[in-house]
Amino acid sequence: MRGPTKLVFASAIFALPMTLGGCVQQDQYDQLKMANLSLKEQLVDVEGERDEAKANLDTVREHLTKATTELNGVKQRYNLVDADLQKMLADNDALLQRVKGLDFGALPEVLSQELTDLAAQHPDMLSFDPKRGMLRFASDFTFALGSADLNSSAAASLNSLAKILNSPAASKFQVKIDGHTDNVRIAQAQTRQMHPTNWHLSVHRSISVGTALTGAGVSPVRVQVAGYGEYRPVVPNPPRGGAAQNRRVEIFLMPMPEGHVAMATNAIASPAPTINDDQGEPMK
Repeated sequence: MRGPTKLVFASAIFALPMTLGGCVQQDQYDQLKMANLSLKEQLVDVEGERDEAKANLDTVREHLTKATTELNGVKQRYNLVDADLQKMLADNDALLQRVKGLDFGALPEVLSQELTDLAAQHPDMLSFDPKRGMLRFASDFTFALGSADLNSSAAASLNSLAKILNSPAASKFQVKIDGHTDNVRIAQAQTRQMHPTNWHLSVHRSISVGTALTGAGVSPVRVQVAGYGEYRPVVPNPPRGGAAQNRRVEIFLMPMPEGHVAMATNAIASPAPTINDDQGEPMK
């Protein structure tokens, strides 16, 4: 990925000294033309690396806006009306508008379609939000009540997901797994031995999903797990029973830092430590 420093436009390029007669010297024109060509080359790079450049889009816009402002400042201060310079200014503004108009989807189209198809195969368990790059597993169809053990259908769907995550289209995305519960307190003593609180349960479920993915070949360098317990509901919980929509595990695909891409490629995927014991399936 190109770093932001490669897109910086030094104001010294545009604040060029002018002759007393208001004319631009040949070397000054050359510098302006070089700056204009540089903008075009950088636009080509941005369009070719748009997935990697998403994090730097605001920086690109800021510097291109600054470049346009400074070029306009040169014109105003020295009353330069040369047709070539006006064309340069117009071209620079057009480049800025094109960068502003770049459409960055959350995920590549091929990857988004594969995840859409996967969700369609498991409609009771899975849903996919292409705008957020997020898969949502309904916990009631993924785990037994009060348990962090994946049921067989959930394990099968995660194996299918792992194949998608290991495809070229997904190889540069990291996998963030967030567990959530409703607000019903864990009542069974046997359950509390393994999951003292809903917070523990949500984290343990995230770990189970991460374990399944890494066990199916997804590099652990790409996997992050978290649990929010009952504290990030998507709908209000009723007075009794809790809302099923809040009992969920969400998987977000996000661009991976450049240095981690190579690490993920070279790392050997290995399962995370198990969180289950021999006490049997607990009830919440």
